[in-house]
Amino acid sequence: MTAWLLLRMMLLCLIPAVASTQGALGEELMVSGRHTFSCPDRPNCVSTMAAAESHAIAPYRYQTSLGEAKDELKEIFGQIPRTELVREEEDYLQYEVKSFLFGFVDDVELWLDEATKTIHFRSAARSGYYDFGVNRRRMEDVRQRLKGKL
Repeated sequence: MTAWLLLRMMLLCLIPAVASTQGALGEELMVSGRHTFSCPDRPNCVSTMAAAESHAIAPYRYQTSLGEAKDELKEIFGQIPRTELVREEEDYLQYEVKSFLFGFVDDVELWLDEATKTIHFRSAARSGYYDFGVNRRRMEDVRQRLKGKL
């Protein structure tokens, strides 16, 4: 049996268990009209505002204008396969990123805090329990792409 076939069989066995645990973005993230960027008690989320160390990730910093920083983020996310911008505000972006193999959706939210020149973000699997570190790797990849541009 090839390694690819074995991996596929293992993943297919995990899908019912993973898909049964639903987590979603929604009203629980809103506090006085602003997002809290909190993470659920599952290892499939990273956030710059997470209290738990296992979910915590450093925010991005920028020295450009808010508009330039937002444009750079839009350009970078536009290069990530299967990624769609679903909401945009003056200081906020929300993307949906679909996985290659099964089309699972991850939600990525970015809030640009002009007062502190900080980009806070949350990246989380919409469903399932474990994401194999995909959300953390994605956001660290974005950090690398931003180096020297902001």
